[in-house]
Amino acid sequence: MRLSEQSVATGKSYPARMVLYIAGLSSAAWYTSSRAKISKQRPDPSRSSAMKNWYWLFERIWQPVRSTVKDTRKSALDCAGRACVLQETVLRLMKANNLLAQCAQMQWFQSSHDGKIVTEHPNRMWGTDGKQFWTRQNGLCWFFGTIDHWNDEILGWHTSIIGDRFAALEPVHQAVLKEYGSLNKGVVQDIGLSLRSDHGSQYDSRDFQTELKYLGLMHSPAFVRSPECNGIIERFNRTLEEQVLMSIASSRLMRRVR
Repeated sequence: MRLSEQSVATGKSYPARMVLYIAGLSSAAWYTSSRAKISKQRPDPSRSSAMKNWYWLFERIWQPVRSTVKDTRKSALDCAGRACVLQETVLRLMKANNLLAQCAQMQWFQSSHDGKIVTEHPNRMWGTDGKQFWTRQNGLCWFFGTIDHWNDEILGWHTSIIGDRFAALEPVHQAVLKEYGSLNKGVVQDIGLSLRSDHGSQYDSRDFQTELKYLGLMHSPAFVRSPECNGIIERFNRTLEEQVLMSIASSRLMRRVR
């Protein structure tokens, strides 16, 4: 029963929900009835299989695509809806005629790193990096360290619960204070000292870069997808994990087993 339909007895319109409730029927009875079925326009398989004239279908697709610079999958599906054919047929035809948009190819960064990161003199290249480790009391924590590439000496280190840019600056400040005695403006200016780091959010932040400029410390970011550029501090972090953090965890586990 339609909403606009009038009753023959009373001449008034009644909601379908009320009529179904009085008749003791569910709403499914209304939607499954032949009068309530909504006809949807779908691709006709017989028509799609019968259209073997690829030239006609190609013209139907090429007309809306010809005016654009690049075609997309969406335009192909729109063409399928207008032509009332199967989408797989349209996509197969467009792929055969190179009408689909070409996917962007990943261009790998070719670095010129020669693999030598050990300096011949101290205080020429420092490396810094952060590492996460787990504690029973505080959960995940951070370790930040600054190392000299000349003799692998840790010049500063800092641990914190929050590994933000300010925590990453702490070992750098410790290293500058240890080697040069102050944190004044330009204290390491024009001495040829660089700080090597990866492209972490802490080191690419504005506050971190501003502090390096204030101290006069040159930033030397590692090449993309080349962790060996910062290999000195990376190797120290691995040693720290294997010989300190994992040994502590294993000793606690052994005490618990005993």
